Amino acid sequence: MKRIIATRATVITVALLNAFPAFAQSATTQTVTVVAPKVTPINFPATTETVTLQQIEESINSVTTAGVLQYLPSMHVRERYIGDRNGILVMRVNSSIASAQTTVYADGMLLSNFLNNSFSTAPRWGMVSPEEIDRVDVMYGPYSALYPGNSAGGVVNISTRTPQKFEAHVKVDFFTERFKEYGTNDRFSGNHQSASVGNAIDNWTFWLAADHLTNRSHPQTFGNTTAKTGAAAAAGTFTDVSTSTVYRDIDTAGKPRIIVSSTGIDDTTQDMGKLSIGYRFSPMFSAKYALGIWQNSSDGRVDSYLRDAAGNTVYNAGSTLANPYKFIRIAGQDYTVSNAAPSSSESEHWMHGVSLNAHGARWDGELAASIYDQKKDISRSATLTNGLDSGLGAVKPGGQVTYADGTGWESFDLRGRWRSDDSDTHIVSFGAHRDLYKLASVTYGTAAAPIADWTVSESGTLNTNSFGKTQTEAVYLQDEWRVAPLWTLMLGGRQEWWRAFDGSNYNAANVLPNPKNLIYGERSYSHFSPKMHLAFHAAPDLAVRASFGKAVRYPTVAEMFQTFVGVGSIRMNDPNLKPERVYSSELTAQKRWDGAMLRTTYFFEDKRDALISQTDVTVTPNLSSIQNVDTLRTNGIEIAGELSGFLLRGFDLNGSLTYTDSKIIKDTRNPGLEGSIQPRIPDWRATLVGLYRFSDALSANLSYRFSGRQHAALFNTTTTQYNDPNPNVYGAVSHYSVVDAKILYRIDKTWSTSLGVNNVGNFKYYVNPNPYPQRTFFVSVRADL
Repeated sequence: MKRIIATRATVITVALLNAFPAFAQSATTQTVTVVAPKVTPINFPATTETVTLQQIEESINSVTTAGVLQYLPSMHVRERYIGDRNGILVMRVNSSIASAQTTVYADGMLLSNFLNNSFSTAPRWGMVSPEEIDRVDVMYGPYSALYPGNSAGGVVNISTRTPQKFEAHVKVDFFTERFKEYGTNDRFSGNHQSASVGNAIDNWTFWLAADHLTNRSHPQTFGNTTAKTGAAAAAGTFTDVSTSTVYRDIDTAGKPRIIVSSTGIDDTTQDMGKLSIGYRFSPMFSAKYALGIWQNSSDGRVDSYLRDAAGNTVYNAGSTLANPYKFIRIAGQDYTVSNAAPSSSESEHWMHGVSLNAHGARWDGELAASIYDQKKDISRSATLTNGLDSGLGAVKPGGQVTYADGTGWESFDLRGRWRSDDSDTHIVSFGAHRDLYKLASVTYGTAAAPIADWTVSESGTLNTNSFGKTQTEAVYLQDEWRVAPLWTLMLGGRQEWWRAFDGSNYNAANVLPNPKNLIYGERSYSHFSPKMHLAFHAAPDLAVRASFGKAVRYPTVAEMFQTFVGVGSIRMNDPNLKPERVYSSELTAQKRWDGAMLRTTYFFEDKRDALISQTDVTVTPNLSSIQNVDTLRTNGIEIAGELSGFLLRGFDLNGSLTYTDSKIIKDTRNPGLEGSIQPRIPDWRATLVGLYRFSDALSANLSYRFSGRQHAALFNTTTTQYNDPNPNVYGAVSHYSVVDAKILYRIDKTWSTSLGVNNVGNFKYYVNPNPYPQRTFFVSVRADL
């Protein structure tokens, strides 16, 4: 298999080099960059991209850290609105709901949330303000032994500024979006403020930062209807809303639908505070402590388009509601209505980090430890029993409350590095790692016995709970050696020991013979993951690089132990899931010349026992849950380039183009899926960024982002087609073609201001089932002392 992979990659790259000699460039572990100017990032044994502070200021309209990655090749962050807490990082081979397949660090502290592999466990972007960032380095693929199996998709390293003298920064952002979809035609606006101050006094360094974000998002979902079958609804069981303005269109499956409400309008207020203190004991030894606190208060609002004959707003209609709201009637036809219920959440998360660093003539060492504690994490939702009830009236209905307090993770790393000489002809890296993930989730309120008041009640009838822990310990060794003047070889390996323990869950919906409370035994695995990198310098400006890496992504604690019963949904867990085993390779050819670079990369991933939510058709009744799928294969071509001073002095252009093919090769639990496309991975992706500096004070930027066809779900073996033949409407994972613009003006050494527009063309695009932002304006003012 490895020989086949290598042969295929070699043939493609050699053909590209023969046809386009400019596709190659120096391919040691030095960085692969696409935007000028850039600072060379730390060495990586694979394709690496960088975002710098200067790029963020000149080219990117973003008030969150997640937004600064949107223009890198084959990358996307699922930020559905500014302040989205579910901003999943998407790279070459992972989907927009696969959060545990990429790894994000900030100053060595783990921001990735590996409690689940889901749309709901994004990296904790809120712990870093964009104004703190000095640079972001991104490595594609699992090609370094320094990182865990969750790096199968790639690794993001965020470096924040360390003050060398007194400095202070203040920034204020205002943004507003005009959103029009169905019956919603409104302006959704927010603001963002950040302030930081730092200093270096003798051997001490201090950094204090604060960040505040307030936003009212556009609707995240829309309510629809389900037509009643059989006889018309009996008198007294329905409410006629025929005078309402409803919205009829065609859904993703090509079927007619009626949209009757907008839901998930998120009023979010987020605050972050961070303190960092460093001390240098000697020129070779230093220590640093960092404390971060992130708080969020969120209210999920709803807006119904339905009105009864008296003009009252009708929010819901269904079989569990009291008459006359079991049905609504529109133009003589009876329907039930999807629930339009409000929600709220409150969070307070703490992060502690400590590091010790030693630097010598030939040796470097680091000890880093961090704790992420969801000290408070409460989610609430209403369960409405009356069609006229908004959930926010004088008398509050019952509902559910979920506590995730105490959920979190710990991480410990001991790292060392030895260099043979000043020219780094031989570098040996080694280290040890330990992490612990803890899940604690308790939900009160059942359909028969909801909590008394959904807004304030602290407990009630136990509905579900889920508890569990996972722990990974690892050691690694990596040797990078310039074996000849034109050749660099890196060999490495990572040995990991993993176990899951203390797993249990309770489900009030279970009936005999299924027990309500389940306690799971301890499980463990161990795996060795080899890494390899070989670079050949064909010329000072021309080289080819090949990389190979195995990665093992262990099941998350939620995939194994968490079960959730909500309104109309049950998510199943499986404590016996096997880990994903990923065999990844890439072959890169690069060429650099004065003011320009062009790179081509072929990438390939063979994934065994992939963890995917599907239906097991080999058991009766069929079971839908997260399951191990035998084999997935993903391969693609990525081209990236840059031009500095293109056409005229001061104009820089960079861009990328990616084609990806990802398929299920073998699936013994659902053989009908073999040969079908893996969901949520687009076939084509592209970026293009143009920046013109009129002077040192004034610059203008125009950027383009494109993502092509992708499916929202697995192939439907019953209908023998995908469920989204109409892919560019609400409810799909649609393609997008978006233009962004920004103008930056530096008034003087202290003050600067910018004006920007994202989605200039007001392109409507979606990530199942949510709409992305429509045209959004940004105004920013910044002071740097």
